[in-house]
Amino acid sequence: MALPEQRYLSTEYITENPTWDAEDSPWKAKKVAQLIVGSGVPSNNICEVGCGAGGVLASLRSFFPDSLLTGYDIAETAKSLWDKHSSLDIRFFVGNFLEVNKEHFEVICILDVIEHLQDPFYFLDNIKKHGDYFVFHIPLDLSSVSVFRESPILKVRNTVGHIHYYTKELALSLLVESEFEIIDWKYTNASLSGPGGTWKRRLATILRQVCYGVNKDMGVRLLGGETLIVLAKPI
Repeated sequence: MALPEQRYLSTEYITENPTWDAEDSPWKAKKVAQLIVGSGVPSNNICEVGCGAGGVLASLRSFFPDSLLTGYDIAETAKSLWDKHSSLDIRFFVGNFLEVNKEHFEVICILDVIEHLQDPFYFLDNIKKHGDYFVFHIPLDLSSVSVFRESPILKVRNTVGHIHYYTKELALSLLVESEFEIIDWKYTNASLSGPGGTWKRRLATILRQVCYGVNKDMGVRLLGGETLIVLAKPI
């Protein structure tokens, strides 16, 4: 059986996900920018590890017009999606960030990456020396409903390659156990304000709004539909 990372080194991932979820990028970039600006951390040079199509960095350019923006991805096929951002002065590199990067960044963004990695502890332990602050975006795939139905978890496993699944508490614990200090975290309201959505999702949103209004943590553990954005720094 091939290692999970192999699907990104071949054409398998881009074949199944031809846009590399670029349509979500402006929404995601806004969440990242709000967290960085709101926390007042330095942002003169920002790197995204696992940048995919580069859409988040492209959208971040409007929030940080004078910052050095750099993207890394292990997938050679992602290069074909970077050309559209050539006018935005963004540096893109293909390669394993931990093996080829020689720079230090004020902010490193790790967005929708942790859940794909064979060994997230190894990755987190080795990336700490490369940045002052880190922004994580982590989908919260685990909920009472997703475990009961099972099909939502299998869907993200088979289509987008999630091999680890988190609740808010599990995600934050992973970072703390990897010796990161949590500076701030927020739910993104992904199911309520995120892009796209079918009629089934819109119907589920009504129920989520009711449950979230009673108790957000309980509602997320019960119904899911959320992601977590976290600002942290190495201890």
